[in-house]
Amino acid sequence: MNRLPVILAITGASGAPYGVRLLEMLAVHHVPTWLLVSSHGWRLLAEECGITDDRALKKATGGEWTSVRVFDDTDRGAEPASGSAKTTGMVICPCSMGTVAAIAHGTSRSLIERAADVVLKERRTLILVPRETPLSLVHLRNLSLATEAGAVVLPAAPGFYHKPQQVRDLVDFVVQRVLDHLGLDINLVKRWEGK
Repeated sequence: MNRLPVILAITGASGAPYGVRLLEMLAVHHVPTWLLVSSHGWRLLAEECGITDDRALKKATGGEWTSVRVFDDTDRGAEPASGSAKTTGMVICPCSMGTVAAIAHGTSRSLIERAADVVLKERRTLILVPRETPLSLVHLRNLSLATEAGAVVLPAAPGFYHKPQQVRDLVDFVVQRVLDHLGLDINLVKRWEGK
């Protein structure tokens, strides 16, 4: 397999199950993945999923991490911080509004924010998965700026036409959309076929 890595970042917006499920799909399908979790992302994983460290996250995602590399969010000199390190792109899932603001205004203070800045400047795919609701005018303007810079804003807003039976069905709906935007041929949900 010669695929370029996908950068996956988990930040402190509610919606940890989306990030965990996305990481599981990438790991199980052996997609090279560079994982970055912010300090607020770890707090979120603990509160929403009971996951407190790398070992617990690995277990929650199936235990198969041969294709996953973990980076420290405080290391702004790590590979994801450089445009010369080739990647498929980046997903921030979930993406806090603070992270959106830093990306929209180019004020990177962490490896996650720097990696997003690099992905944009290199014209690679950057997918932001915000879950905040309602959105303030500041949020909307920052999301608009990020979109104008080249990001794909993919809100964690699941559809219901696939008749979800459990929360995981709703999570999978959003994760499927992220996988589609990464160009990965991984199928989690039944697709719309019209009536």
